[in-house]
Amino acid sequence: MLKEIIIVVCSYLLGSVPTGLLLAKAVGGVDIRTAGSGNIGATNVYRTLGRKIGIMTLLGDCLKGLVPVLAAKYLFDLPVIWIACVGLAAFLGHVYTVFLGFKGGKGVATALGVFLGTSPLAVLAALGIFALVLLKWRYVSLASIVAAASIPLLVALIYYNGLLIAMSIIIAAIVIYKHTENIARLKAGNETKFRA
Repeated sequence: MLKEIIIVVCSYLLGSVPTGLLLAKAVGGVDIRTAGSGNIGATNVYRTLGRKIGIMTLLGDCLKGLVPVLAAKYLFDLPVIWIACVGLAAFLGHVYTVFLGFKGGKGVATALGVFLGTSPLAVLAALGIFALVLLKWRYVSLASIVAAASIPLLVALIYYNGLLIAMSIIIAAIVIYKHTENIARLKAGNETKFRA
């Protein structure tokens, strides 16, 4: 039990590393919290500092979710309940990072990493949904919200595992909640569209 708790705590701390903030300062000399939307996630970094740093942020945030889950599964051979806890901890670390006063990103990329490790087939379907929504309406926020909302259903249909379903519901609910301001802007018609 102690080993599992330590792994969960370490997963939270890894998830808490503010990838976008560190990359923006190191490569662009910018405090990303004071630029663009003020969010530390990949979309704001992309819009503020360009494709290269944006993609680096996306990959870094994704790995924060994927690496702990893969370690829990294959290195430590933990049961599913602990794998779900590890994934949730890494996600919560990004969204509520201890290093930034428990203020973090919206969790989309880190959630992607978590689900790649726990339910990759569901991720493929959700990525398809994300791409279709983004191509149709060009709102990253809307695509993220719709993809997040679809994940619990996809996990339930493909994996039939109650623990993974519960984890996916919690993560999806938090991702959607973190997009509250985006939802308001979408309703008002002044949300920023994505331009490649």
